Amino acid sequence: MSSKLRIAIVKLTSCSGCLVQFLNLEDELPELLKFVDFAYFLEVDGEPRSGPYDATFIEGSVTTEDEIKVIKKFRNESKVVIALGACSTTGGIQALRNWSNIEEFKKYVYPRPEWIETLNESRPIADFIKVDYELGGCPVNKELLLYFIKQLLGGKRPTMPTESVCNECKRKSIQCVIISKGIPCLGPVTRAGCGALCPSYGRGCYGCQGPARGINPLALAKRFEEMGLSKEDIILIFKGITSWSKEFREVIKRYERRD
Repeated sequence: MSSKLRIAIVKLTSCSGCLVQFLNLEDELPELLKFVDFAYFLEVDGEPRSGPYDATFIEGSVTTEDEIKVIKKFRNESKVVIALGACSTTGGIQALRNWSNIEEFKKYVYPRPEWIETLNESRPIADFIKVDYELGGCPVNKELLLYFIKQLLGGKRPTMPTESVCNECKRKSIQCVIISKGIPCLGPVTRAGCGALCPSYGRGCYGCQGPARGINPLALAKRFEEMGLSKEDIILIFKGITSWSKEFREVIKRYERRD
């Protein structure tokens, strides 16, 4: 019997960008494969093996009834389930349709909208099953992904960053783009783990890692107002890849109610 860690990698509604990050571990994969068995990974192996699995990574948001059945099946067959990427943790960019009428989209996009079977909302997998860990990002940071797998291999309970991207900027001596350039940035309310990628290139964080712990997004929205941003601009900033997270939704709804 193999003593390797049996891993399943499952795709729901998504672009597969987070799944590709496993393959982007090019230098590390040969050594990793000595300890890991990718038993279910359809993008790589067309002959998946059945469970049980030690860990299942699920990419993508839940947008159909069939996907609900899929994640419940893998939940039952897995010791731990990991929500992988912004789609799986917060509904992703496709959750932008949650703020509109899905029937309108179907009407104007598809020639036969009656053929489209979809839920009214794009939702994170934690709305339907127990999720043990969440790795945000669009896509997930591959170094963070590797670190997480190594913790599993070591028999540890994985620990992930809970602080904000601002801490990563400070550690890398990156000037705050809000202060130095007047650029709106969600770094103060976004979970670390990306290495402050966007601020490293002089642009504002757009929140793909999801909300950090203990944040005050309304205070950040107020700061944007002081910078001269309109109500509409502030809504658009928060209404991004992770807008369906509880913390960001509260800001959006608050500003949409304002006159």
